[in-house]
Amino acid sequence: MGTVTAPPSKSYTHRAIVMGALTGDEFLLEGALISEDTKATLDAVQVLGAEVSHSEGGTRILCRRLRPASRAIDARNSGTTIRLMTGIAALLPSPTTLTGDSSLVRRPMGPLVDALSQLGARCEFLDAKGRPPLTVTGPMGGSATSVKGSVSSQFVSSLLIACTQKRGPTDIALQGSLTSRPYVDITLDMLRDFGAVVDETAGGFTVLGDQRLSRNSYSVPGDFSSAAFPFVAAAVTGGDVTVRNLDVGSPQGDKAILDILSRFGAKVDRAKGSIRVRGAGLEGVDLDVGDTPDLFPVLAVLGAVASGRTTIRGGRNLREKESDRIATTTAFLKDMGANIVPTDDGCVIEGGAKLHGASVQTEGDHRILMAAAVAGLVSTSEVRIQDEGSYAVSYPGFLEDMLRLGCSLEVRP
Repeated sequence: MGTVTAPPSKSYTHRAIVMGALTGDEFLLEGALISEDTKATLDAVQVLGAEVSHSEGGTRILCRRLRPASRAIDARNSGTTIRLMTGIAALLPSPTTLTGDSSLVRRPMGPLVDALSQLGARCEFLDAKGRPPLTVTGPMGGSATSVKGSVSSQFVSSLLIACTQKRGPTDIALQGSLTSRPYVDITLDMLRDFGAVVDETAGGFTVLGDQRLSRNSYSVPGDFSSAAFPFVAAAVTGGDVTVRNLDVGSPQGDKAILDILSRFGAKVDRAKGSIRVRGAGLEGVDLDVGDTPDLFPVLAVLGAVASGRTTIRGGRNLREKESDRIATTTAFLKDMGANIVPTDDGCVIEGGAKLHGASVQTEGDHRILMAAAVAGLVSTSEVRIQDEGSYAVSYPGFLEDMLRLGCSLEVRP
């Protein structure tokens, strides 16, 4: 029981760093999420010529113009970083090498590279085809490209941002369905906030080129993806949690957690700037996470505790995240006693079983760690999470917030 403040949005912070660097002037990023992932993006823009400094007022970014890479861009564990920066690298006539950690180099890049190649960029995979590390050499000069939208919305966001800076207009055609559409909506919303002109067409987007992004500062909103963890903690324990710094008018797809919690039976009260969730009798539901895949691990915990059947579907791309999230989520919940069966794009849960202690392997995935911690709150015995603190990727204050809400958590060496 208690009140916490939602951390700033990771998605907004990544995009604001990149767009701020493209303004060509001094830019102030206020209320940014400073986490392992966003530090990777800050480092990346510095590799391409930006100056970055931090103060009490926020993070200042100054990039008069993009410069040839001073070294390889190491995106660490951040898929957003490597995908957004690959598009930016395609603007430069010099080669840029992009890489990441052992998890990131397993994640797909092929559809984005194909789209950039259609625009004239030269891209070379240095190890496995379609996966990082890779080298990108621009500049792009074509006027039309197409991109597969079902693997990652980040490919589309990368193209939208980069194409505002290339010469001439660009028609971007979407191949097939677009997964995680709300993340593209965030990109479009922010580009317009920075003065860019992007038009949506019947089959994709048209982006005017040679645009000067213009904004002196940007304030990052609170993150519904992170707030989902204390919200679900309240729901499964019968608790009462309020999270501040949330705007229900935001285009963030993960604000769907509020309607989902209500469907399960939790009590959700919306007020200006804050949301209150109280636990109640929970009943299983049928869910499609095609637009909200990041919620999958914690929704599976909710389904395991609720009575009756919960079906989660629409998350085929979950197998290409920091871990195979379908496999890692179903594995730890099964080890804790849940009746859960993985499917190609989600899982089926016969809820209501008592969860018990287990040793959880997160594969270094921050959302698995946090979901397992929430599951541990209703376990009949100790849950040990084998992880070195990957929550710092997206929610550095996770442990402190959970302790503030009265949870019993202990970090052991």
